[in-house]
Amino acid sequence: MKKKTSRRGVAFFVIALLSGLGYIGFHLAKDLDSVTITSIWPYLLLGLALLIALGFEFVNGFHDTANAVATVIYTHSLDPNVAVVWSGICNLAGVLASTGTVAFAVITLLPVELIIQVSSGAGFAMVFALLIAAILWNLGTWWFGLPASSSHTMVGSIIGVGIANQLFNPHIGTSGVDWEQAIKVLKVLLISPILGFGFAGLLILISKRLIKYPALYEAPKNDQPPPWPIRTLMVLTCTGVSFFHGSNDGQKGMGLIMLILIGTVPTAYALNHAVTAHDIQDFIAASEQAGHILDRHVDKSGILGEDARAEVTDYIRTKQLQPDTILALRELVEDLNHEVALYKVFKSVPPQDQTNVRNDMYVASEAIRLMQKSGNPSFTAQENAALKNYKVKVDKATKFIPDWVKVAVALALGLGTMVGWRRVVVTVGEKIGKDHLTYAQGASAGIVAMATIFAADNFGLPVSTTHILSSGVAGTMTANGSGLHFSTVRNIAAGWVFTLPAAALLSGLLFWFFRSIS
Repeated sequence: MKKKTSRRGVAFFVIALLSGLGYIGFHLAKDLDSVTITSIWPYLLLGLALLIALGFEFVNGFHDTANAVATVIYTHSLDPNVAVVWSGICNLAGVLASTGTVAFAVITLLPVELIIQVSSGAGFAMVFALLIAAILWNLGTWWFGLPASSSHTMVGSIIGVGIANQLFNPHIGTSGVDWEQAIKVLKVLLISPILGFGFAGLLILISKRLIKYPALYEAPKNDQPPPWPIRTLMVLTCTGVSFFHGSNDGQKGMGLIMLILIGTVPTAYALNHAVTAHDIQDFIAASEQAGHILDRHVDKSGILGEDARAEVTDYIRTKQLQPDTILALRELVEDLNHEVALYKVFKSVPPQDQTNVRNDMYVASEAIRLMQKSGNPSFTAQENAALKNYKVKVDKATKFIPDWVKVAVALALGLGTMVGWRRVVVTVGEKIGKDHLTYAQGASAGIVAMATIFAADNFGLPVSTTHILSSGVAGTMTANGSGLHFSTVRNIAAGWVFTLPAAALLSGLLFWFFRSIS
């Protein structure tokens, strides 16, 4: 823990950092090359927003990634500097392998009008309030060495912005929090540490019955590394937790970064320019099929208003199907079909129309998702399959994450881990249980954390690496009869309870302040 960073490690890190920054700079410049901006302000706003967004991921590295290296450091399986660098590499691999499902699941919690008006003052107020509130709370909990949850912080910040958005304009029907989606996420954040505690404790008991290898259940002696089979197991669990942390936690900031890019340089990022001409033909065919299906379910008493997107947005906000909702949705689908067919590829859509096309696609996709989820209207199995296929085509055009964004997030996570890992590692390794962490305890907590995050990835749900792993360590200590430091457990539990309301209050106040001056 007190060993100084080696020159070789510093040199490797500097080379990796410069290579990553070069990659990011090259691809960002290439994307912006096609953008014509007469003022320097959009670039300054983009730089500031990206700096704050990556700052959130940097602070995230203090908390969550530090948990991934805690067990491997405290069992002397890896030198701390090597462990931190290796964890950063595995986080990078996890981020690059991520699909973006978690990123956009987090985004759906936000008020719909703020998402489609992200380039407005309210949109930027939302993004800055979310990120700054999350950074401030994470820095505060890190300072006290508490394994706080960045997932909890982000969800709390979103809830705060949603409530503030509703209170800011109470008379014009603005939307607040999507409570159904928020409760779904909160349930996962509540259940996952309980699963971590129970399964890690159970795993340590089962291993004692089945694996008769005494050294596995001993605490490290002096500074000597464990026997190679145990060392291999510990390194593998650290690798797995780091990889899956990158694939889940690394996505939380990606969705917000994409909103920043869409808001500041929509010509480059509103639509996915990597979609091929063949994909466009598939989109046109799926659009025609979706239009025919919606036409069968149109309410004949409905009267189409002047703005089809506004009608569909109202449905997303209220979740109440009106006589003109499906009529408006069909109009959106048909208009998008004609526009895409006219320009043949997304990058040929005129710059002034890219944001409008993207917003139409976003609300059409969300409306179809909600209709299929509620079962109203009642689509047949064949119709549901065709509408799902159309939604996939639409999402491919709007829900994408460039590789340079993934690299930037991975570098921010890794850098944060390397700078601030000690405080949280000390808490996990020394202050949860009364005895020193054994090899089996560290491995059990790591395996359960890996499995839980992997399952959450598959369901597109955000979970807290911090709470899963720290509760897993507590579970192994309890099962092993080692005893717990209840003051630490109490502080972690208090952080779990207060993070959400504190982040919500902080982000709500910041949103109110930014909206007042914008």
